[in-house]
Order: sequence, then C-alpha cells, then structure tokens
Amino acid sequence: MKNDVNGVALGVFILFFLAVTVVGFMAARWRRAENALHLDEWGLGGRSFGTWVTWFLLGGDLYTAYTFVAVPAAIYGAGAAGFFAVPYTIITYPLVFLFLPRLWSVSHRHGYVTSSDFIRGRFGSKSLSVAVALTGILATMPYIALQLVGIQAVLDVMGVGGSDSTNWFVKDLPLMIAFAVLAAYTYSSGLRAPALIAFVKDALIYIVIVVAIIYIPYKLGGFGDIFSKASDAYSVKSPQTGLPRGSLVTGPKAQWAYATLAMGSAMALFLYPHSVTAVLSGKSRDTIRRNTTILPLYSLMLGLLAMLGFMAIADGVGKGIKGYNGQLAIPQLFENMFPSWFAGVAFAAIGIGALVPAAIMSIAAANLFTRNIYKDLIKPDATPEQETKVSKVASLVVKVGALVFVLTMDKTVAINFQLLGGIWILQTVPAIVGGLFTRWFHRWALLAGWAAGMAYGTWKAYEQSSPSQAHFGGNSDMIPWIGEKGYIGLTAFVINVALVLVLTLVLNAVKAPAGADETVASDYLAESEPSGSSGAEQPGEPGVSPGLPEPAGA
Repeated sequence: MKNDVNGVALGVFILFFLAVTVVGFMAARWRRAENALHLDEWGLGGRSFGTWVTWFLLGGDLYTAYTFVAVPAAIYGAGAAGFFAVPYTIITYPLVFLFLPRLWSVSHRHGYVTSSDFIRGRFGSKSLSVAVALTGILATMPYIALQLVGIQAVLDVMGVGGSDSTNWFVKDLPLMIAFAVLAAYTYSSGLRAPALIAFVKDALIYIVIVVAIIYIPYKLGGFGDIFSKASDAYSVKSPQTGLPRGSLVTGPKAQWAYATLAMGSAMALFLYPHSVTAVLSGKSRDTIRRNTTILPLYSLMLGLLAMLGFMAIADGVGKGIKGYNGQLAIPQLFENMFPSWFAGVAFAAIGIGALVPAAIMSIAAANLFTRNIYKDLIKPDATPEQETKVSKVASLVVKVGALVFVLTMDKTVAINFQLLGGIWILQTVPAIVGGLFTRWFHRWALLAGWAAGMAYGTWKAYEQSSPSQAHFGGNSDMIPWIGEKGYIGLTAFVINVALVLVLTLVLNAVKAPAGADETVASDYLAESEPSGSSGAEQPGEPGVSPGLPEPAGA
C-alpha cells in the first residue's frame, strides 16, 4: 500500500468507471419489454441475446477479476502449479458442448430460469431442487467476494484508502462506493447491464494483455531474463516449511494434484449459477453451440495473462516485504511498468472485470433464491411481478454478504474459499448433467450422493492448513486407495457418483417413488419454444407460457 495517490491513473480509472456506470443504467432501456417486471426480463435479459452478446456476456462472466488478480498471483506465489486454470478452460468446452445445448432447450421449452428449476421438473423433487439451489448460492458468495477483492487491490495500488489507514471508514469508502454503484445499476437494469458493460470490459482486457505481453518483457530484458529470475526466486526455501517457493515446471509429486484440479474445475465451471444464467439468456440453441466453439479464444488470453506472474517476480514486486499480499502483485506490476495514464486503463480493466461478473453472479444467486426457495417453499402462488421484486432485493442481500466477507476477512484466503465453492458445485454434476441425459438416477439417491460429496469435500478442505492458515489452506489431499495427492472436489465427486449408482439400484429394485418427470425426450433437442409461447413459466403451471412479446435478437 502506497501513501501517495497516483492522480493520473486514478483519473483515468474514474473516467472509465463513470462511463460503465452510465452504460449500466442506460441498459434498462435496451430492448425494453412491455412487461419489465418478469424474471425472464430482469434475470435473463428476455432470453434474447444473440451469439456476440452471449459471447461477451459469458466471457465477462467466466474471465473475471479472478483472471487478472488471482491466476497471475498463483503463478507469482507458487509457479507452474498456478497454470491449472489454463488447461481446465480448454478441457471444459468439449464437455459443455455435449450438455449446454440440451440444458438451453429444455429450459427454454419449460420456462426454467435456474438449474434447480430443471431439477425440480425432471425429478419431481423439491428437496433435491432446494439442495442444488443452496449449493449454488453458497458457492457464489465467495466468488462475488473475490471480484471485490480485485477492485480493492487496484484501489490499494493507486493509493486510495487501503490497509495502512487507521480509519476503517476512510480505508473502505472507495470499495463501498463501487459496491453501491454496482448494486444500483444491477437493481435497475438486471442482466442487461452486465451484458452491455461486458463489451467495454473485454475490449479493455484484450488491449491491456496485448500491450503487457509485448511492452513489459521489453522493459525487463526479454523472456529469457524473466524466466531466469523467476527460477531463482522459486528455488529459495521458505523458512517456515523448508521447501522451495515453487517451480517453473510442475514436479512429479504435484502432477496428480494439478491434473485432478484442472479436471474437476473444468467439470464445475459451467454449472455455477452465473454460467447457467448467461447460457439461458441466449436466444437459440445454435447461439449456445456457436459460443462453445469460439469461447476458447479467451483461453489464449488467459495463458498470456498468467505469464504476468513471472514478470512480477522479475520486476521484484513485493521482494523483501514480509507477508506481502500476492493479490497486489499484478496491479503493482502495472503501476511500475506502464505510464500512469495506461496504468489507469489497466486498473479500469481489472475494476470493470470485477463489476461485470459480480453483477451476473448476484443476479444468478437471487434467481435461485426466488424461484427455488421463496416460490417453492414460502409463496408457491407468487406472481411474476412478486418474483422479480424479491429477486431484486435478494441480489442486494447477496452483494452485501460478499462485501462483509471482503471487509472482515483476510484477503489472501479469498481464492481458497472460491476453490471451496468449486468443490461444492462439482457435487451438482450427477443431478444436472446426469439428468440431462437419463432419468434412471433416483431422486433420493442423487440427494444422498450430493450430501455425501458435500460433507466429504467440506471436511477435507477444512483439514488443510498452510503457514498462514490453520484451515481451508488448500484444495488437495491424499486420494483414498491411490496414495497420491489430488483435488478434494474430484474425490468427493467420485464418492458422490458411487453412492448414487448403488442407491439407485437399491431404490429402483424396491420400487421407491421416483417422482414425476414433466419433460419429454423432444424437449432436450428443441430449437425454440412451442409456437405462440415465449418459454416463460406461469406460476403453478409447469411448461405453460403466458406469451410475452419476443424481444429482437442481437
């Protein structure tokens, strides 16, 4: 944290922040429907986004402040192990190509707003639906908090507020202002706000990455010097553990952990509520298929971005500072390397890269609460207007929870809590993905498998420690019967699936009630909703649409 303010960088940052704020509020008028008080409109943008809008929305949704802050920070802290995010984003697209179009089709046909809506309709189980909804909300909270950590890291480096201030209000005021603006335009415009802002966010990110990957190595003497300095830094042993800081290449003992973490993360990525929300906002099945083929362009950007972690080491960012927060490494690198005006552009890219996904995540979590807790358990006869109002308020509550998390907890643990969210989301795969292809799994077996996976994953994650944390200090543990360290979430998933298979055989054999399935086979291949409907579900009438006007496509 610096005591002086970088006025030029701050001015540029504020300029972009004000611009996207105006765009966020103007988005309420973009493709405005006759009935804006409908969850399809506020929470899914009218299900009207075409290929490019969806591409930018998904990119803004999945490649976040986590990308700019936490991934290079992981490289900065441990070396090659932090690159797990690159292969997992490559693995995930062939996987999601198989099931996302099916999820879009059945959701569009029946008016499902969330993945839990689909679970309830497919298995006739409110208990399983609520379990999946609670998992999604729980996993989303630390993810939103991580976005706010990204904004705070930028503000700290620019000298605004920051951890050295003795006045907590002054220290956190800039973050509170950013939070208030985010909350206001999300409440007003719904999903349309981040959809429009995503264009600005992605353009800034690509500009910054292209400039950084050319300009910074030139300033530091080339990639040879960068890798040499990084290798020397990784070889230094920690006085606490006696082990090297990291390595340029993943060692043999870490390969199982690396591979299982990449695989587990790939399986979970598109089951996060915000990913599902962005997918369901697409206007056609082809929109989703096209996006799964062009989204890997973001993985190329991610690989280049991860290299900034090595550059931060070569520049000496944080060197000699005891307990240095690695989350500040990349913003500080930009501050050191770029002219002040372009540093402001880079900081704006990080800040806006936090606002877009935070908005989508809060909307997605709010939709889960409204449709699968409030409507299913509290007020089954809620009207579309009531659903929308409740969802708007819930989105504010979710953001407040994330803000409290950021303001009260050590920032260095944010990434570990986000990875814990990945462990939880992975336990919804059997119900959601399995349910898209077969009705054979029994609803009670799926619920039992989910509970076992959640319990095991949380317990094992709690047991992990690090020099700075007594609990939740990592995401890998010994894999039973294999004797290698691997990703806890994938081990929990295997336990989950094994229990589902065994219990399904037993429950089907004793003819336990399987629940009603409101879907039919043709729903999963539908290109659009039935003639004369818009896919918006009326309360108490699954699959019946009220015939809202169809917004124009992108």
